[in-house]
Amino acid sequence: MSRSRLLLVAFVSLLVLAAGAAFWRTSASAPPAPPAVAVPGAPPVVAPASVKPAEAMAQAPARLSSPAAGYVGAEKCGECHDTEHEAWSKDWHARALSPAEPRFVVGDFANTHYKGESSEAWMTRRDSHSFMRTRGPTGVLADYPVDWVMGGKHMQDPVTQMPDGRWQVLPIYFHVTGHGEWVDYSEAKQGALPPDHPFFWSNWQRNAQHSCLDCHVTGLDTRYDRVSHRWSTGFADPGVACESCHGPGARHVETQLARDIVQPEKLPPEKGLALCAQCHGPHRTLFPLLDAAHHFKPGERYEDSYQPMVLLLGANERSGDFFDDGRPKTSSFEYQALIQSRCYQKGGATCLTCHDAPHDGHVNELKQPKRPAKAVTVGSATCQGCHAKEFAEGSRHTHHTASAEAPDCVSCHMPPTISGVLDTFADHAIDVPVPRNTVKHGIPNACNACHAHEKATPEAMDEALAKWWPQAKVRQARRMRLADALSVKTAEDSRPFLEGVLADTKEAPTLRGVAAQLLAQRFRQDAVPALKAALATARDSGLRSDLAAALAATGSREGLDLLAPLLEDKSLWVRQSAALPLAGAGDARGRATLEKLAHTPDSEGLPLPHVVLGQLALRQGDVAKGTAELERSLDLQPYNTGVLVLLADVYARQGDIPRARERLEEALRFDPRNKGARQRLSMLQRGPGPRR
Repeated sequence: MSRSRLLLVAFVSLLVLAAGAAFWRTSASAPPAPPAVAVPGAPPVVAPASVKPAEAMAQAPARLSSPAAGYVGAEKCGECHDTEHEAWSKDWHARALSPAEPRFVVGDFANTHYKGESSEAWMTRRDSHSFMRTRGPTGVLADYPVDWVMGGKHMQDPVTQMPDGRWQVLPIYFHVTGHGEWVDYSEAKQGALPPDHPFFWSNWQRNAQHSCLDCHVTGLDTRYDRVSHRWSTGFADPGVACESCHGPGARHVETQLARDIVQPEKLPPEKGLALCAQCHGPHRTLFPLLDAAHHFKPGERYEDSYQPMVLLLGANERSGDFFDDGRPKTSSFEYQALIQSRCYQKGGATCLTCHDAPHDGHVNELKQPKRPAKAVTVGSATCQGCHAKEFAEGSRHTHHTASAEAPDCVSCHMPPTISGVLDTFADHAIDVPVPRNTVKHGIPNACNACHAHEKATPEAMDEALAKWWPQAKVRQARRMRLADALSVKTAEDSRPFLEGVLADTKEAPTLRGVAAQLLAQRFRQDAVPALKAALATARDSGLRSDLAAALAATGSREGLDLLAPLLEDKSLWVRQSAALPLAGAGDARGRATLEKLAHTPDSEGLPLPHVVLGQLALRQGDVAKGTAELERSLDLQPYNTGVLVLLADVYARQGDIPRARERLEEALRFDPRNKGARQRLSMLQRGPGPRR
């Protein structure tokens, strides 16, 4: 939850208590404080009872026959573009998701066994079908058919389809690039996983429709029936196919005109970058996953659909996927890393500067220069086009000659310090090594990635850098300031560093946004002058949204007043970010904007305006409008357990116990650990106690 919604958290909590008080005070014991209404996120869901393989395959509904509107599928594209289609079919993008046929399954299902601390599985194959025998949500062993597999280049994840239409990622993955062995990566990261743990394989955090398919299929259309509690899923193609980069092709098939299809090489750089960014970087979506009509489409602006996730997950929660200087340390964050780089900020480089399309057949889709320098790797050759001077200097620039890899650009500027499940990958922040950040903040540096012997201390590497590349100090100072600003260890003394990052108009807007939120979180009202000054220079809509969150988080009247002009911002993200805290604080201007957002066709699919308007209506005694708005938010985002529990309180207060019970049971489908839902449901089952 972003800091801009902290005011709403308190507001929601008070509202839930007020709405439920008349009912819950008659019960034997009071429930715990209700949860704050969640912003778009992914809580877990309870799976149905384990079933036998034959029964599961018979019950599981087939996917929808049609994808999202306008998609035609790669086979149709291949009718005219057969050469590209053939090349693409051999690329790993085509294998992002595959049916679990023997030709696509790389895991060993020849009666193999895996046992971890909390997970155990037996992999078998019967005829052409693969199965995983493991414990289901009730703790009972059962065989689950492997219906789909994701990936297979480094790691392959098996997916089973549950009787209610959910696609769940099974607990054991096959590590292709390790020793060809089965691993439980979730257990390795999260520890032992009991059945009610969010990352237990049958729960919502492991749901493929919510967490995976948007990037592993083309033309996704996922739907949920709130009455039957069943999921259905359609798509144009499994895998990242033609229309993922060229856009829906129905119009082009009809006219065969070039103007009716997206041609990535002709897009402006920022829109070309968005093609890759839609999957190569975790993000928050403006509209929820069930709204296929508002999914990002090639040719659109990234910032109109997404906000990249950088360092902060919520008001007081940091992501474990970033180093203290703001660089990602986990793979699949290539977008977040690249937009921090000077290659992007100063040179305008995008993914398409170095990478070709998946149908061009090059190694890792890396572009090959027409006249590559001699004795360089494929990776370094792509740097040659922009850095001819450094290539011409040779060892005078690199100062390394010991091995073929030593003078490699990638070794020093894109070191393999990024973890990807159980492999390592190149750092796309493309920066200079900063050994002093290793000493102070424990951040790995490229020098010690190669020089691991005991004499090659970070201090020694820093001395060598100062001697060979004295000009690197300027670049190093940036990363040192970022680490001192963002690190928890230096939080108490971080104000000047945070203000420096925030005021630096040449710094990545995403990092300025993180600095803004941390400044407000740590220094409250004292942060307002710096936030106000930054707002005047914030050309990036994502930064303006972060500044709105930060200004609200200061808890000051001045901070809220600065949000009012943002209610007219051209960005839907920014208007919503400003309206939510203003409305929660009782400002009529914020409420008017939320009413407009909630009832205008282009923005009616946003869940949060409906949630807050519902809360405001309930506070004013308008139960009909309040419940209608909250129920509408659940149509858009049915997995919001905070709203489900809130509605249960409202219905219980009205005496509609069956409907209250339905909402609580639904909350537990998505979050089996939800204490509020558990205790309320328990009290409903026991019946009310004596009135006081």
